[in-house]
Amino acid sequence: MAWTLDQVHSNVGFSVRHMMVSKVKGRFGEFDATIAIDEAEPARSSLEARVQVASIDTREAPRDAHLRSADFFDAENHPQMLFRSTRVESAADGKLRLVGDLTIRGTTREVVLDGDYEGPLNDAQGQRRFGFELKGRIDREAFGLMWNMPIEAGGFVVAKDVELQIDGEVVEQ
Repeated sequence: MAWTLDQVHSNVGFSVRHMMVSKVKGRFGEFDATIAIDEAEPARSSLEARVQVASIDTREAPRDAHLRSADFFDAENHPQMLFRSTRVESAADGKLRLVGDLTIRGTTREVVLDGDYEGPLNDAQGQRRFGFELKGRIDREAFGLMWNMPIEAGGFVVAKDVELQIDGEVVEQ
């Protein structure tokens, strides 16, 4: 069964350690997805998501411009990140594991996203909805996001590990 992503109730975000002491959080404002959910056989479900990297927002315009540049996402030459699921695993307790191929800057790596899902349920208009929350971790350097600078106290300005947080709500078509 085909489902549509409810943009108003969905979020694609991340956090990464800055200067070894705090985390910078950000999000992408433009994204969409093609979702098929097989309720009888969840392993046959699939997700393909596209994120417009130029829509990055960390609440700091100069940093966002740097992230769009060739030092990081190179949004001019690689305008989208793409995720295609290769495997979906679910458990009766509402747990979910989504395994798939993530492409950033033309480099594709397998990633694992773990989380929870709720639903289906009918909303006030009678539409069926599912909600999900997924978390994962990637090594940004494995995708070619290499820029960094050493800091005087040791370590680097930007950590290699990036935490992903995807919250979604989908509506049955």
